[in-house]
Amino acid sequence: MTNFVTDDLRSRLIEGVHAAGREVMAVYRRDFEVATKGDDSPLTEADMASHHALVALLETLSPQVPILSEESGGIPFATRRAWGRYWLIDPLDGTKEFIKKNGEFTLNVALIEDGVPVFGIVHAPAVGDAGGTTWIGQHGQGAWKQQPGGSLESISVRALPDPEQAVWKIVGSRSHGSDEFEAFCAGLPAHERVSMGSSLKLCLVAEGAADLYPRLAPTCEWDTAAAQAVVTAAGGDVLNAETLEPLRCNQQDSVLNPFFIVCGQRDGRWERALRAALRA
Repeated sequence: MTNFVTDDLRSRLIEGVHAAGREVMAVYRRDFEVATKGDDSPLTEADMASHHALVALLETLSPQVPILSEESGGIPFATRRAWGRYWLIDPLDGTKEFIKKNGEFTLNVALIEDGVPVFGIVHAPAVGDAGGTTWIGQHGQGAWKQQPGGSLESISVRALPDPEQAVWKIVGSRSHGSDEFEAFCAGLPAHERVSMGSSLKLCLVAEGAADLYPRLAPTCEWDTAAAQAVVTAAGGDVLNAETLEPLRCNQQDSVLNPFFIVCGQRDGRWERALRAALRA
C-alpha cells in the first residue's frame, strides 16, 4: 500500500474535518428540522452541511481520487469496482444521537485502497472540551487521539485482561441492540457493558478503553471504514463475525456490512461465544 497521505495532507485533512465539525455544531446548538430518507433513517441539515464541506475539502486536496459519501446518492458498483483508491465518508454518523443531543455523533473520513481502509479520521465535535475529540489512524504509521488545541497522542489497543483478575469491557450500541448481542454477552466471562453511539464504539477499542465491540446488527461501510482504519493502526482488528476475516469495502453491489466484531486481540473465549450467538 502506498503512503498516499503525507504528513502535510494529514494535517490539512484534520483541519478541514474540524471545520466541517464546526458547521455541524452550529446546527446542533439550535433548533433544526428532521427529514426521513427512503430507508426510514433520519436526515438533518447538519448531515448535508457536513457532506458538502467534506466533499469540497477532498475535491480540493485530492481531485484525482473519487468520493463515496452516504449522502451523495448511489454510485453503481460497475463504476465503484474500478476504484483502486477512493474516499469513503459518513458526514454525520449517529444522526439519532445528534437529534437526541447526547453528543455521541461523529464525522468519518476514510481512504480505501484495494478494499482496505488504510487511513481514517473520526471526529466527535461534541465530545470533550470545546472543539471536540479526534481519532486518526494510518496504515504503517500508527493511531492517535487529539484533544482541542493539542498535539497527536499515540493510542493502542490493550491486552485482553484475565477475567479472573478484571472484567472485560464490552461496547454495545445505544440505539441498535439485537438478540445476537445479548446471546454473545451471555457466553462471555465476567464483563461490563458500555453503551455508546456512532463510530465512537470502535474508537473505545482503539484507545484501549474497551476490549470488544460486537456489531450483530446492520451497518454500512461508511459507518465503519474510518474507525476501522483507526482500530487496525492501533493494533486491533475489525473482523467479519462469520469468517473472522478482516472486514473489506467495495467488494459487492451492496454497501451493507456483514455482522462484525472489533477486538484488541483474538481469544478463543469470545470466539466461542460469538459462534454460539450466531447459531442461536
